[in-house]
Amino acid sequence: MSKAYSSNLTQDQWELLEPLIPVGKTGGRPRVVEMWQVINAIFYVLTQGCTWRNLPGDLPNWQTVYTYFRNWRKDGTWVSIHDQLRDWERVNNERAVSPTEAIIDSQSVKTAAMVTQQVGYDAGKKVKGRKRFLTVDTLGLVLPVLVSAASVDERSGGKLLLQKVKQMGDKVSRLNLIWVDGGYDGNPFMQWVMDFYRWVVQVVLRPRERKGFVLLPKRWVVERTFGWLTGCRRLNKDYELLPETAENFIYLAMIRIMVRRLA
Repeated sequence: MSKAYSSNLTQDQWELLEPLIPVGKTGGRPRVVEMWQVINAIFYVLTQGCTWRNLPGDLPNWQTVYTYFRNWRKDGTWVSIHDQLRDWERVNNERAVSPTEAIIDSQSVKTAAMVTQQVGYDAGKKVKGRKRFLTVDTLGLVLPVLVSAASVDERSGGKLLLQKVKQMGDKVSRLNLIWVDGGYDGNPFMQWVMDFYRWVVQVVLRPRERKGFVLLPKRWVVERTFGWLTGCRRLNKDYELLPETAENFIYLAMIRIMVRRLA
């Protein structure tokens, strides 16, 4: 066992997560690494923000850890684990698996110097980097995530994001209302959502006469989720060469939160 890092899973948390971990493949070289430690190592990278090569020596070999992370990104394992935990968390809160309302918003973040793919400039936020589009339910739990260049406007990114929401099928069968901010306001976007998905878009605007911090109905939920993500140093800036990797780190951050709650 490794040292007691703050990011490590407890026994109860691992027992909850273990049934969702893919079993080793039959034939060929058998799996000998301890999967509990592999997950601990991935969570260490997520929370501490270190590079894969700088994993502590008492954790599994970094090449092994990264291989599991990369393979499970490619085959959708992280998304599958995340979605199962979200369903459990909603049931634990006495909610149906499918939400009736969702909130979408975006966050522009700077990218590291070595990141060159899908990087743009957000003139409104004055940020060069990428933009994270989130869909959350009224509990703040994440539905699909989209990471794009920061130059992508809210309406274009919102359309791509809602397409991913629709692909969830029965898990969003009861969805009928989407809450957005002023960046998504306008007939073309709202009419497009109604025509293609039969969802109603409700805009929540900031009162012009109010100064400073204002708690906006519904919108505060997604802002709180963005706040949860900043607790992971790997997400304070986008260090990932591929946007798909950045998306999976967001799912991983939510997996860690939900496992701790459910256990």
